[in-house]
Amino acid sequence: MTTEQTKRTSTSDQADRAQQRADLLVEHRAARLRRDAAKLDSPDYRKAAEEIAKIEVQINRLEEPEPGV
Repeated sequence: MTTEQTKRTSTSDQADRAQQRADLLVEHRAARLRRDAAKLDSPDYRKAAEEIAKIEVQINRLEEPEPGV
């Protein structure tokens, strides 16, 4: 997924966001694998599910436009 560069977002900021998003997606995949391997409703399952939710919030924050854009 790519986004158009805005006047307020420098290329380096976009590259930083893209790298952060890529890193978060790696963490997200690992957490999904842990959740999928855990017994349903076990502490490990719940822990991984909570981690997935936190990572998804971080990803969404990266995808939001900066204030004033």
